[in-house]
Order: sequence, then C-alpha cells, then structure tokens
Amino acid sequence: MKKLTFALLALTMLHTQAIASESKHHKQINWPFDGALGKVERQSAQRGFQVYKEVCAACHGLNRVAFRTLSGIGFSEAEIKALSAEYQVQDGPNDEGEMFKRPGKPSDKFVPPFANDNAAQAANGGAIPPDLSLIIKSRHDGANYLYSLMTGYDEPVPAGEEVPDGMYYNPYFINGHLLRMPAPLTAGRVTYMDGTEASVDQMAYDVVNFLQWAAEPEMEERKHMGIKVMIFLFIMTGLLWIAKKRVWKKLH
Repeated sequence: MKKLTFALLALTMLHTQAIASESKHHKQINWPFDGALGKVERQSAQRGFQVYKEVCAACHGLNRVAFRTLSGIGFSEAEIKALSAEYQVQDGPNDEGEMFKRPGKPSDKFVPPFANDNAAQAANGGAIPPDLSLIIKSRHDGANYLYSLMTGYDEPVPAGEEVPDGMYYNPYFINGHLLRMPAPLTAGRVTYMDGTEASVDQMAYDVVNFLQWAAEPEMEERKHMGIKVMIFLFIMTGLLWIAKKRVWKKLH
C-alpha cells in the first residue's frame, strides 16, 4: 500500500512538473472573486458576457449554463427573455414524430455553435474548441491561465521554434506552445455599452470574470454560508469550553 501511495505521489509530481515546463508561468491578477470574502464583480461579468457573445460564442459553447441564471450577474427577466429568444433551440418530437426548432426560453441552456464534434473539427482545422462552462475550474490556476492565454499572443516566438501554417504561438498554452486558435481579442473588438475602453487586457479581464461566474454561479452563496458556519463553530467552541470548565470545576 505504501509503495502504491509513493508511486501515485511521484506520478503527480512528474505531471505537475511537465505542465510547468510546457507553459510559461501565468500572469497573476488580483481577482475580485478570490479569497473567503470574494464576490462577483457584476458589471465586469456583464461586459464579459458581451465579449463571450460577440467573440467567443462563434466557436465555444456554454452547454451547462441556462439563460435564466444570467439574473445572477444583474440581467433583468425581460432582458433574459429577449436574449434567449434570439437562439433557435431544437425540440420535439412533435405530433408527427419530427424534431423542430423554436425560439429559446429562459429555461433553455445556451445553444452550442456546432451540431457535433465532427462539424467543430471541420470548421477549426481538426481541433475541437472546448466548451467554456467549466473552463476556469478544469484548468490549473484557471482564471490566471485563461487571462494569460488571451493576452499572450504578442509574445515573440523563441529562436529556433517553428510555427507551422495554421498554428499560432502562445507561451501560455498548456499543451505545448502552438494552438490553432488565433488571437481572439484585438483592441476595440467590441464596443462596451457602458463606455469602458475595450483594450485587450480589459476584455480578457471581463470575460474571465464572466466565465468564473458561469463555472460557479453559487460561489457567493457558498462563501457566505461558510463564513456563517465558521462563526457558529467559533461560538459553539467557546460555549463548550465554558461548559467543560464549569463541569470539571464541580468535580474537583
């Protein structure tokens, strides 16, 4: 059993070292959602949703996110209804046994950009763009990794490293430094409705805030509950300590 444990630890260390050697150390950002008191920066998350919708949604889905959950970052019921109706959702079968398309409803989840993986591969040079619903949680140091990746395309290609046609160099890419996705963000790519300047850094920051919320929409509730539980345990510990002292005092 001990040998198996040591072997698993060794494999974990080797895997971690391999990941570290493959990609450049991530840029470290002070995110509003970090820490026990972290919270969703809703205005930034709304801008991030705009970036996702206008830039990322052409290739990347949000298959696990329902339209109605957008209320968590400040969208009104009317806005969610209007947004969901822009999508065509496959439903059925109808009375004739056929599938059909209908306008989306708030209870529906985001419609994927491709019908299946084969269609995604055909449209992206053989690569399947990952779904972004849980991308922040599925990558090591997810928020900083994604921010670094989106802002890392301007890094110079090291001498001696060749970039094949159809590939792009990014030192932060987790599986080597070459990927098929071109730089998704360029300055002014979107026009923010609140007037914020749409620099590459700003758009990357905003879309990471949105994707963090998408991956963990219950984060604030969970953290608030955790603080309440810790306060309760602290008070109970004090009361039990007092009770213990009084009980043992009488016995002595």
